Amino acid sequence: MAFSNRWHREKKLSDPFTDLLFNGLLGFTFLFLIAIIFMNPEAKTGIIDPKAEYIITINWEDNNPNDIDIWVEDPKGNLVWFRDREAGLVHLDRDDRGTANDTIIVDGIEIQNPLNQEVVTIRGVVSGEYVVNLHYYATVNRQPVNVNVKVMKVNPALEIVYYGEVKLDNRGAEKTAVRFSINKAGDIASINHIQKSIVRL
Repeated sequence: MAFSNRWHREKKLSDPFTDLLFNGLLGFTFLFLIAIIFMNPEAKTGIIDPKAEYIITINWEDNNPNDIDIWVEDPKGNLVWFRDREAGLVHLDRDDRGTANDTIIVDGIEIQNPLNQEVVTIRGVVSGEYVVNLHYYATVNRQPVNVNVKVMKVNPALEIVYYGEVKLDNRGAEKTAVRFSINKAGDIASINHIQKSIVRL
């Protein structure tokens, strides 16, 4: 009986310390788990966050050796092309020279990228008309080139507002692929194909 009373007294004396220790350990574990969650946020796959309001792309046949250039004139008359890659809010993000710049070295091995594509981004809403021209800058095989042109509105959701094809017959050829207007709300107001020469070489 005396042993039982002594055990109950010792148990009562140690209970607050055990509870405190357990609660402290529980709190530390909770904070540790929260820290890990913030250090490793869940990966968001398939989300594109381009710094642009509109994207213009031109593509021609993969592995085609010929050099096609995009020229864009903004509503203020500024021109964007491979020697002047930024003007106002219009930027030439990728200049493709056919097969001339399609190889990269990875671990000492030469890898060829067959894709022929040029990309222009418009990084803000400036109302007025934009002119998109194609120029057959250089040729290797002296063959005509069919070029696909795409204009996309990025925000609030990706929307293809124009898609078309232009045939460039020979070196030096220039054609207006598309002309489109942006209104003050940021919407594409009109699209036409009236030819206008803007290439300055």
